[in-house]
Amino acid sequence: MNNMRCGGAEKALISLLETIDYSAYEVDLFLFKHDGIFMNQIPKSVHLLEEPGEYKYYDMSIKTAILDCLRKGRPHIALMRSLAGVIFKSEKNRVRCEQRVWKYISKSLKNIDKPYDIAVGYLEKSPIYFCIDKVKAHKKIGFIHNDYDKLGMDPELDRTYFEKLDHLVTVSEECGHILKRRFPMYEHKVDVMYNIVSPAAIYKLALERAEWNEAPTRLVSVGRLNYQKGFELAIETCKELVQNGYPIKWYIIGEGEDRGKLEQLIVDNRLEDAFVLMGLKENPYPYIKDADIYVQPSRFEGKSIAIDEAKILHKPIVVTNFSTAKDQINDKENGLIVDMDSTSLFSAIRSLIDDEKLRNTLSSNLSREKLGTESEINKLYELFA
Repeated sequence: MNNMRCGGAEKALISLLETIDYSAYEVDLFLFKHDGIFMNQIPKSVHLLEEPGEYKYYDMSIKTAILDCLRKGRPHIALMRSLAGVIFKSEKNRVRCEQRVWKYISKSLKNIDKPYDIAVGYLEKSPIYFCIDKVKAHKKIGFIHNDYDKLGMDPELDRTYFEKLDHLVTVSEECGHILKRRFPMYEHKVDVMYNIVSPAAIYKLALERAEWNEAPTRLVSVGRLNYQKGFELAIETCKELVQNGYPIKWYIIGEGEDRGKLEQLIVDNRLEDAFVLMGLKENPYPYIKDADIYVQPSRFEGKSIAIDEAKILHKPIVVTNFSTAKDQINDKENGLIVDMDSTSLFSAIRSLIDDEKLRNTLSSNLSREKLGTESEINKLYELFA
């Protein structure tokens, strides 16, 4: 995995590691960087491998990196960092940039000498590439945690890596269909394993106190602050709610590269008192539990862990109609699915605020669903076998 910063895949990895049977499996975890809010949640049974010191050169300025490499007598890495710098500067698509620079990063990193029965690249791009290029294992498994076609990746660059995987695992039925259409030659390798969520663990953590201000109506969204999560759309919707007299506070739990842009939008729309970027919360569940409505305004998702968690806490939920939304929400039964525009979001949220009976119906229906997915670990055991 890249690191243990905020994100659905990182949270899913923690849940997986908490569920594995350590009487049957010995688990090593390799991270490019030992940082992130989930680091202290890695189970003690997991052996954390040493952080690769060379990776830091791709996380610092090219001048600093090259000077440090040359000072330490590492001209080869200095050359690789220089070549990667050309791609960092010329490739404007951030996702394809990560794909393209891997060949230089790979030449800077050491192989893992220890042989394994199974190696798992738990996220698209670098973790899968590392699994293929740097690990010796009898079986190799790669995970895709999103709608592949919406990620903006270059399938040709992935094709050669996917060829070397024994299994290509994704997190929802629709994501599986998308992978099979995009890579028909590897259709036989595609498997679906839902992210592991534990209702018992969530209920327990939700008992803690949420530290926030009182408000007549509280909306909550959880996600990384980036284009995928559609928080610009949420700001537009919040403005419509405020202009129509709804005394709301909309809280966003998460962090990311778009914070500056979103802060400016909040100021431009005079929503400083209504739209709050809370940053990271190691335990977001008290906030979801105390919310009146949970909203997911995403442009695309794989299988949203945050939606599953809101379902477990029986929240009235509004989601945009991204490609995999129907894998988690049945419209008007356990949530509302709306078009991907602020007017549609506004109408759905307004209807939930105004209609207590509708809110109670959605919550009641969720309370009758079986929402735990701990048994999904058995699918991984089957792939291991």
